[in-house]
Amino acid sequence: MKKAVFASVIVLIVSGVVRAEKDLGVTAELKYLTKWLSKGARAYGSKGALFKTVDVDFYGTGFGFNVTHRNATSSGYVDNQRFDYRPWYKNVLFEESPFQTNYNISVGYEHYPGLARNKANTTYEWIYAFSWPRLLGWNLKPSYIAHYEYPAGSDYDHSDITGWVHRFGLSRDFDTGLIDQPITICSEVAYTDGLGGGTVDHDWSYMNVGASTKLPIAPKLSFIPALYFQKSMDDSVNEHDELYATLAARYVF
Repeated sequence: MKKAVFASVIVLIVSGVVRAEKDLGVTAELKYLTKWLSKGARAYGSKGALFKTVDVDFYGTGFGFNVTHRNATSSGYVDNQRFDYRPWYKNVLFEESPFQTNYNISVGYEHYPGLARNKANTTYEWIYAFSWPRLLGWNLKPSYIAHYEYPAGSDYDHSDITGWVHRFGLSRDFDTGLIDQPITICSEVAYTDGLGGGTVDHDWSYMNVGASTKLPIAPKLSFIPALYFQKSMDDSVNEHDELYATLAARYVF
């Protein structure tokens, strides 16, 4: 079943490339996180993380593929470094109407190279992301992201983690006059529905607010700083309130 899903995605990508007219798009990003909170939970405790990502847009067809390597910035989590391989498809419905819907649907394979597949938290994760940039006016942009994750094999040690996380967001861009680029203020509230196994409640799990901006450094290079605060609402997901920052350098080839 899982092999068939990935085979279908590859066929769709290839068919899209055949009819494409735009150039191949490649984006590389290096991001430092003072903490990595994966759907509200601490992935590397109180330690920081580095994400290295290469994202490929297949000629403007709507199809793409990205690879991300994630690792902690200090010792203690060597076996928790992870590669994510994720084909995606994005498009727009009802474009330029009040009901314009931007969506991105992807499936990722999460691989831990330092551990045996059946001993690690090796999973497939579907992400369904939607946003409505024209629905509310006043430059307010609501969004909804659903994560569905399940083990990549039937006999894995973490076979009980199957479940959902639902994230409801709202963002707005502000022109401050202090810099040329707008500052984006965002917020979200999440409902954890089964992901994490029997030790995690089915409940509203956290609230998050943050601010970010994108600063051009060169024609194809930008610097993206962000600051976030997460309020824990369910100790079974995370018993700590969290203040953390991210710093990213992004280059578009």
